[in-house]
Amino acid sequence: MSNEADTATPAGESAPEPEGAPHGLGVSLPHADARAKTEGTFPYAADLWAEGLLWAAVLRSPHAHARIVSIDTRHAREMPGVRAVITHEDVPGTPRHGRGTPDRPVFASEVVRHHGEPIAAVAADHPDTARMAAAAIIVEYEILDPVTDPEQAFEAEPLHPDGNLIRHIPLRHGDAEAVGEVVVEGLYRIGRQDPAPIGAEAGLAVPRPDGGVELYLASTDPHHDRDTAAACFALSPDRVKIVVTGVPGATADREDQGFQLPLGLLALRTGCPVKLTASREESFLGHVHRHPTLLRYRHHADAEGRLVKVEAQILLDAGAYADTSADALAAAVSFACGPYVVPNAFIEGWAVRTNNPPSGHVRGEGAMQVCAAYEAQMDKLARKLGADPAELRLRNALATGDVLPIGQTVTCPAPVAELLQAVRDFPLPTLPKDTPEEDWLLPGGPEGAGEPGAVRRGVGYGLGMVHMLGAEGADEVSTATVKVHDGMATVLCAAVETGQGFTTLARQIVQETLGVEEVRVAPVDTDQPPSGPGCRGRHTWVSGGAVERAAKMVRTQLLQPLAHKFGMSTELLQINDGKITSYDGVLSTTVTEALDGKELWATAQCRPHPTEPLDAAGQGDAFVGLAFCAIRAVVDVDIELGSVRVVELAVAQDVGRVLNPAQLAARIEAGVTQGVGIALTENLRTPRGLIRHPDLTGYALPTALDAPDIRIVKLVEERDVVAPFGAKSVSAVPVVTAPAAIASAVRAATGRPVNRLPIRPQAAVVTTR
Repeated sequence: MSNEADTATPAGESAPEPEGAPHGLGVSLPHADARAKTEGTFPYAADLWAEGLLWAAVLRSPHAHARIVSIDTRHAREMPGVRAVITHEDVPGTPRHGRGTPDRPVFASEVVRHHGEPIAAVAADHPDTARMAAAAIIVEYEILDPVTDPEQAFEAEPLHPDGNLIRHIPLRHGDAEAVGEVVVEGLYRIGRQDPAPIGAEAGLAVPRPDGGVELYLASTDPHHDRDTAAACFALSPDRVKIVVTGVPGATADREDQGFQLPLGLLALRTGCPVKLTASREESFLGHVHRHPTLLRYRHHADAEGRLVKVEAQILLDAGAYADTSADALAAAVSFACGPYVVPNAFIEGWAVRTNNPPSGHVRGEGAMQVCAAYEAQMDKLARKLGADPAELRLRNALATGDVLPIGQTVTCPAPVAELLQAVRDFPLPTLPKDTPEEDWLLPGGPEGAGEPGAVRRGVGYGLGMVHMLGAEGADEVSTATVKVHDGMATVLCAAVETGQGFTTLARQIVQETLGVEEVRVAPVDTDQPPSGPGCRGRHTWVSGGAVERAAKMVRTQLLQPLAHKFGMSTELLQINDGKITSYDGVLSTTVTEALDGKELWATAQCRPHPTEPLDAAGQGDAFVGLAFCAIRAVVDVDIELGSVRVVELAVAQDVGRVLNPAQLAARIEAGVTQGVGIALTENLRTPRGLIRHPDLTGYALPTALDAPDIRIVKLVEERDVVAPFGAKSVSAVPVVTAPAAIASAVRAATGRPVNRLPIRPQAAVVTTR
């Protein structure tokens, strides 16, 4: 296999940094691949090519729910240039796959359960030929009524052999008879968000001489994908290899396995390399989305505004297949009360199958939906009590040592009140001048607003929380190897760089520990030990911890001969800026001299403390760690047109420890901007289960012009003692919190309830009579 961009740094491999540049933890070391990406030479899967390449296309269902009467592939097979056509009959191994629950067929056989479900795949000598051959496959359908309302799924006929109910969690905490002096209720709806990766899915499958296959993919969990592919192909895992290419953005499970598996099957069938590059429409149809959610809440509080009891019903629309919906539901139910002290909580949560597009892991899943609802309830409670919304939140703020509604004690730093006070006390932005030059500052931009007198400013707050790593007994483990030779260190770890900056962090860890300036992070493939998926801050914690342990083992190997020679322990030696010195100054040498041409290496694992599943009452120590965020939103709303402009978002976050200041700030800003899209524009509409406008013209992502001023006003560096380096995940919690804060600000500006995300214009219109 070769790549058109011959001079590019291989995906996942870091380029050397300029000699003498600052390095180590706490330094804003730039991304190793930044230059290649900005110059357009970074190798993504869509850039790959191999000798004898064939092109693939997938036929997808145009219906949300239908029975397959027959599939006729004769015309496609007879087309010149077509090398293979496969259907469910050509899957030699396990015909099902799925990230969490393997309940999704590789190809639909008897029934299609969602719009875009794969029916067949074609390999041909030209991409146009492959697409025309796929279109020539004749499928006779008996169209069935789709079940698209998750509330109807409870009574509907089973859509899947496993039934319509994926999981039910009844959380019971405290006294069911407890009541408050003040009660507020609300019904909330959260729309379907698409992860909208910057690059659509693409991949290359290359058959091997031993009858196996190599898949070149932007996988974020390569070992899981390898094992699934091996089972589907009826091969042993050692005959399937996944090589991770450049990942063009990942805020979810990046690669749809329903895309990977036909690719490998075609390569095995034809004996030729096969490439598949999805269109943007296919990308929308194929990968998972954020769970649309229906939430009913009732909050009880005393006369001072202290929470007494929270009751809630949470219904997640999983779409046609389960995927990671059980995990999303656990997060939603566990965090249904938010970062507040709630002595009594009774939550019912369900995840159900429908004929809507599949839902799955998207950054902050479960936690984002409930945050929008419980913060709306806090606004309602403040309004009913005549209290300041920020002050009401402070009265109820969670702290270290408090108990979550799942019965787990918060042992990690939880500076919720400190974060809220920081954003509350930060100076508010100035009001725009009422001049023509400032029209662009009004909602809708120039000529987009009505009269300036119709614009109202609102200030709102959001407090959010997420869990880090897997939950409910997930075995979180990662392995890393560090080698040092000839003054250069190499890190081998199967943690995928998805844009979160792991390769940069790995370099900084080794530089800090070993004093070696030049550090190379090797490309990722499944020949390396597994490191798990790239989500929930896993790789900063687990993979970074494995790299640190391996580097410390190499450090010991490096220092032991010197310590023995001078009759001291290795703890009395330190490494700084490539120099080894003793506490008393007797020993002073360089790392290069100490290595003396030797190659040192070590392999280590990191496995956090175990967790446990939620029990029948929704109780259990389910989470390894938690992260918190506070955001104050300032918005301008045209109350006649309902248009909203986010003026400023002030963010305070507990990060444990800042490992790379510039990288951390970029991650927070990106998460906040994604939250703006959830709040105002992003809604994948699916009337009768059919995705309407599956493209980036019909699906409105926020652009640079939509991004508000983002002020990171405080980063609380209170280290989590059980986390390597004490650092916390930073990307997901601002995504969770920003939509709730923006909705709160719109409520403050308009006095309207704003009970749906994204916020529709009619929800922000104030009728005056």
